[in-house]
Amino acid sequence: MKLLVLNSGSSSIKYRLFLKESMAVVRTGVVDRIGEPGPSAIRDHGEGFGRVMAGLSDSGAIGDTPGLFAIGHRVVHGGERFREPVRVDLGTLDAIRAMIPYAPLHNPGNLQGIEVALAMCPGVPQVAVFDTAFHQTMPPRAFRYALPRDLYEIHRVRRYGFHGTSHAHLVRRAADLLGKPPEALNLITLHLGNGASAAAIRGGKSVDTSMGMTPLEGLIMGTRCGDLDPAVPFFLGAATGKDPGEVQTLLNEESGMKGICGANDMREVHRRAAGGDPSASLAIDMYSYRIRKYIGAYTAVLGRVDALVFAGGIGENDAEVRRRACEGLERLGIAVDEAENGSPSREPREIQREGMPVKVLVIPTDEELEIALQTVACIGKNAGSEEPR
Repeated sequence: MKLLVLNSGSSSIKYRLFLKESMAVVRTGVVDRIGEPGPSAIRDHGEGFGRVMAGLSDSGAIGDTPGLFAIGHRVVHGGERFREPVRVDLGTLDAIRAMIPYAPLHNPGNLQGIEVALAMCPGVPQVAVFDTAFHQTMPPRAFRYALPRDLYEIHRVRRYGFHGTSHAHLVRRAADLLGKPPEALNLITLHLGNGASAAAIRGGKSVDTSMGMTPLEGLIMGTRCGDLDPAVPFFLGAATGKDPGEVQTLLNEESGMKGICGANDMREVHRRAAGGDPSASLAIDMYSYRIRKYIGAYTAVLGRVDALVFAGGIGENDAEVRRRACEGLERLGIAVDEAENGSPSREPREIQREGMPVKVLVIPTDEELEIALQTVACIGKNAGSEEPR
């Protein structure tokens, strides 16, 4: 039996096919340019998913849909309703639709992908795995904003957190690497890529995270500003004449590393810094400083930290960012070994300085594998129950 994982965005469908028993990857790919203009563009998600299934069939990866054990779907926002993966039914679809205002760039594509997969593979169990679910263990003191209570009770204005599938996978892998059960570990996990977030993990559960009601809060990112004085958007509107939508675009798409130095790819930022560009050097310094602040804050939240975990494209590959993020944290028990930190290995590894009490781990994250594992667990948990309608 095989398991298909789909990540449906507004204009693309990324997919990975696994063998259910071994979780070995059979095939992976992406169908993009969905709904975009041009002769080679794909009309809609229905046509896009058709191409995914046709490609899997033509390659011999699957013979027919009865050969699929299940389909797991990534969904960005599940709000407060979803604390774990769920079998998809009409109620699930309605709930994902209701969360569109909280994730207008992501949930519509996620929803379309699920609806098309249900229509084309009606006999295959489908599971929704939510980016926000892992952080639903945060206590109110961490997820509530200091706003009038009715804004939370009526409009559900609160911190939700994102990248939960990645942070969950890092907890799983860190536990394996350290030879301890997740419930015995306190971790600070760092998912560092074009999008970036930190999480404080106590006993394997998220108790705080840097992203908020949207993915804009927290760390400096490729094009997102991260933490910001809430009055700044109002000032920008008055000073520049930009309307709220334009200010939102500025904060999400024109800020972060791109806003500081004109580039959002950290590799390019490093090249510019090496060439003497002071704005690029400042961008790296600001990026690393913000991470270091969160490490300190989450150390205070947890009290005891067993390991600091770096992951994501930057976290896994950028030794300089790792070094700067941990610089000066020796009194917190955190320091990296220069030789180990500089190793180009792609394997999970420890890079802390000898004798330091806090492990520093570099672990490649794998959100698709985590979705696959959670999908299998969800189907097993619901085995024997009535099929969703």
